[in-house]
Amino acid sequence: MRANSRFWRDPALPFIEARSVADGRKVCYAAHSHESFSIGAITAGRSTYLSGDSHQNVAAGTVVLMNPGVVHTCNPIDGEPWSYLMLYVDWSWLQALGFSAPTAISSTLAALFDDLRQLFHLLLDEQQPAAGKEAALRVFFRGLSQHLGAGEQPATKADQRLLAAAAFIRGHCTEPLRLEDISQAAGLSTSYLIRAFKQQFGLTPHGYLLDQRVQYARAQLRRGRQIAVVAMEAGFADQAHLQRAFKRHLAATPGHYRSAQ
Repeated sequence: MRANSRFWRDPALPFIEARSVADGRKVCYAAHSHESFSIGAITAGRSTYLSGDSHQNVAAGTVVLMNPGVVHTCNPIDGEPWSYLMLYVDWSWLQALGFSAPTAISSTLAALFDDLRQLFHLLLDEQQPAAGKEAALRVFFRGLSQHLGAGEQPATKADQRLLAAAAFIRGHCTEPLRLEDISQAAGLSTSYLIRAFKQQFGLTPHGYLLDQRVQYARAQLRRGRQIAVVAMEAGFADQAHLQRAFKRHLAATPGHYRSAQ
């Protein structure tokens, strides 16, 4: 797995993380989300791509975009080979640039694909200074925001209560949570919460809780903390429980992710 998948991080650029996968047949994702903005390039082959309510097949030359909190998956098609590059960018850093969430979830524009690949290889170039890399990131994302357009749909009153349920889960994800606790905090019946939450977010309340716990663990592992300690802090029963959930959500083990250079 490690030869096939590589994570990259730089302490001088704490707001961004990169990943490359050489053979996508060996990685499969459960539905999940990220706190960060994610953008990737399919560099060979093709895969399925589910983002929110949209489902499509994407092929080499396609750029995929995932806004923070949007549930998505990319997975192999009948064992066909495919490869990809990904960037995960801190949302607050992007907002400071004036970046807004794009409405597009994918693009086949050749110029955008080429620019993203060039940016990725610049980031991984050990001979390039961090200041130059950050400057290139600012140029790319300022251009991306203008190029693709942005906008968000206004939430309805019912959506607001579901948003409150999601916010409660995020704020208490490392604690033992019952469905009744979430329902009470959002002012919803448990039956409505179960039915409407998945329609809104693409995950059940329990699935969303696991997703948030994995995101918490991911942030702690980036700091180099011990896996067993992080597992208990994140609310998992033990390290093995974290291992299973982490692999389903990130298609990588906690140890592989933690050891990235």
